[in-house]
Amino acid sequence: MGGMGGMRAEPGFQRSMFGNDIFSSRFGAEGSTSMQQPSHKPPAIENRLPVSLADLYKGVTKKMKISRETIDASGRISNAEDILTIEVKPGWKKGTKITFPDKGNEAPNMKPADIVFIIDEKPHDVFTRDGNDLVMTEKISLVEALTGYTARVTTLDGRSLSLPINSIIHPNYEEVIPREGMPIPKDPTKKGNLRIKFNIMFPSRLTSDQKAGIKRLLGS
Repeated sequence: MGGMGGMRAEPGFQRSMFGNDIFSSRFGAEGSTSMQQPSHKPPAIENRLPVSLADLYKGVTKKMKISRETIDASGRISNAEDILTIEVKPGWKKGTKITFPDKGNEAPNMKPADIVFIIDEKPHDVFTRDGNDLVMTEKISLVEALTGYTARVTTLDGRSLSLPINSIIHPNYEEVIPREGMPIPKDPTKKGNLRIKFNIMFPSRLTSDQKAGIKRLLGS
């Protein structure tokens, strides 16, 4: 089917009209000009919907502008525009599908295709997602790993956390902060965990005095 998978921006359409990211799409279909009872429905038209991790954490409303062909009772084809509203719920994951039935082009002898938007998670500078958990990595010195460290974290909803870690931090150590991960889609009042990993920076060299001091401190 020609032109059924693309999205393109309409000239002159203002991004700020709805206060959200707005895309314009045209979904194509082909067919004869005779009016008959629709007998076939083409495959759904799928398009990616990029969403930031912060918006997946908090939830967001996206508005999508589409242009499509419609057929009236006389068989005349005309263009129509629709605004599709997508309520992205807190905790939704990459791959979540939102379906708008029969919103594709109308064509003779065919039912309109469904339009499907698929959530695509944008990379984040600090966090990665592991199921309902958020994972981050802190770079710390060997001294901090041995003597204690306070992690300072800005959450996806803008809160500042100060997390003192008094355990000795070894290379495989993970600090787990309960209920500071992503909302769980079926119950957004519950959340996964925040997991902090550590990249320990070892010194490239030590003086003889430093080596002797470490041996005395560690008792070896």
